[in-house]
Amino acid sequence: MPWLSLTFKVRPNYVDLVSDQLLEQGALSIDVHDAGEGTDQEQPLFGEPGSPAEQIWLQTEITALLEESADIDEIVQTIAEVTGSSALPEYQLAHVAEQDWVRLTQSQFDPIEISPRLWIVPSWHTLPDPSAINLRLDPGLAFGTGSHPTTRLCLTWLDQFIQSSDRVFDYGCGSGILAIAALKLGAQRVMGVDIDPNAITASLENARNNQCDSARLLFTTALSSLDTDEATAEWLPATVVVANILTNPLIMLAPILMHAVQTGGRIVLSGILTEQEDEVLQVYSEWFDMQVVARDQGWVLLVGQKIARNKT
Repeated sequence: MPWLSLTFKVRPNYVDLVSDQLLEQGALSIDVHDAGEGTDQEQPLFGEPGSPAEQIWLQTEITALLEESADIDEIVQTIAEVTGSSALPEYQLAHVAEQDWVRLTQSQFDPIEISPRLWIVPSWHTLPDPSAINLRLDPGLAFGTGSHPTTRLCLTWLDQFIQSSDRVFDYGCGSGILAIAALKLGAQRVMGVDIDPNAITASLENARNNQCDSARLLFTTALSSLDTDEATAEWLPATVVVANILTNPLIMLAPILMHAVQTGGRIVLSGILTEQEDEVLQVYSEWFDMQVVARDQGWVLLVGQKIARNKT
């Protein structure tokens, strides 16, 4: 069936109130976005744990998807009343034709070439190169489909440097993409950890879809300590630790991640904006010989080798 799309601007402090009211009036979905998107007025929002960030755009636009029979005049009048406006808001109304939404969504995700031998391929696509290492990965609940620069930076490094003797530890594994890639690239053993149970569920499903050897691959929720014990003795310390998260968590986790790397092993850090690299380098340089090895669209990849002057 066809639908109607109703779009209008709203002041940031009314976004939640208006969204709730639209849902009460039968809106099938609500999309809140930057009214200046795609123009020089666009306002990017960045935020991570522990850092101040704007929670909504200064010029905010709401799009509601409605049934074709919806009473637009009544809805617009209600929006004016909810926002305390004496005038009706300006709005744009468009017809949305019936579509195959699954096919339309899938069409937005194409295979991603990390290198000539490593591809990320959604399950509905044919393999671009059947002879390559093809990771079957669909968009899902957890971060990591290969499209984000931070993920590509890590995958490129793994593709170039993973060896058959490596024991890899992926902290904040998300979809499991880095852990699965490391295994497929020949690592001896790989462990992925994430605090989000949904991420572990997604990782396990992706591992099954990629026919991973469960004897060499382990996914688990975050450990309170990475000190070697009976449960982790065969997995840690690792020869390679990779963490594609964000700057503040990376800084907080530095002493823990340091213990997860054997002396002479390497740590691979991503999720770091270029302007944050010096802060991360300073923290990790206490235990590692650190360097910037790659950049992509304002993001940076840091790699370090653990040195023998442990101070802990």
